[in-house]
Amino acid sequence: MFEQLETMKKRYQELEALLVSPEVISNREECNKYAKEMASLRGPVALFLEYQRVSAEILDLAKVLEEKHDEEFLELARKETEELNNKRVDLQQRLKKMLSGEDKDLGRDLIVEIRQGTGGNEAGLFAADLYRMYTKYAANKGWKVELMSASTNESGGFKDVSFSVKGPNAYKRLKFESGVHRVQRVPVTEAQGRIHTSTATVAVLVEPKEVDLKIDAKDLRIDTYRSSGPGGQHMQKTDSAVRITYIPTGTVVACQDERSQGKNKVRAMRILRARLLDAKQHEESKKVSQERRSQIGTGDRSEKIRTYNFPDRRVTDHRINFTIHRLEAVLDGDLDEVSLALIKAAEDPALHKGLGNK
Repeated sequence: MFEQLETMKKRYQELEALLVSPEVISNREECNKYAKEMASLRGPVALFLEYQRVSAEILDLAKVLEEKHDEEFLELARKETEELNNKRVDLQQRLKKMLSGEDKDLGRDLIVEIRQGTGGNEAGLFAADLYRMYTKYAANKGWKVELMSASTNESGGFKDVSFSVKGPNAYKRLKFESGVHRVQRVPVTEAQGRIHTSTATVAVLVEPKEVDLKIDAKDLRIDTYRSSGPGGQHMQKTDSAVRITYIPTGTVVACQDERSQGKNKVRAMRILRARLLDAKQHEESKKVSQERRSQIGTGDRSEKIRTYNFPDRRVTDHRINFTIHRLEAVLDGDLDEVSLALIKAAEDPALHKGLGNK
């Protein structure tokens, strides 16, 4: 952690020098870029400098305690040392929390992607149920939801659906939803009343700011085509749908829900940027300690995180062994009990044995 903070401090100092150099001052684009990068580093660097100041004071007091023999003075020095040690522990915890990304992302907007998994049309219907659950939860919280892209299957469910969520604490409440969600129920198409198991995958992506990710235009291939989805004759006669491919990784995003090609392109780029940032963050997370990664599982899309069991009216989150028998309320958007349990477990993993282990 401290090696990372030293690197950040060094970069902050480099940016301070760059922003007063004539070359950068005369280049508005460069100036804005460096200013934004510097702003993103200001919080952790300021906290780290305070941590270093407190640590230096503790060392100075330790020398004084070795040299002085006046009991009254020594008592004051011991008391001050104790206060400084408590302050240093608090600063260290705040730095860990900040570097984990929680503080940085708490106020960020999100893009949520839901895809049908195993189970055919029933999986698509379950994906639609999850979409309804999250959008109703957002409505209950007063968050703004924007449908960005959707593809339906023949049963009226979703093959995939992407939407943005904006609002206070949206990230904190939804960030643990990434993974495989499983449903156990009797499908409407099942004549003999047999229970089937189907799945859908959820990915919760932080919507990047300009400073988070830079995409070179030469790395993009943009294709337009006629929409094949609903939207009336107008959409069928114009090439309003947009497909964007990020060539270095082969990542593809398509949007066709808007009649305007320009609007579809903007939405597709927002989704692409969120996916690329998510991939970048997952790559970086491999470098951090296993202890931190295992607090609430890995957040991997392949990880089974939750089961919705209709016969027992049960919702179980497998990462923290948490079960409630309020399935209808949860699917109707009442997710508070589940999200609060996950937040609490992340803050104190000792509350749950085997947290993060499947």
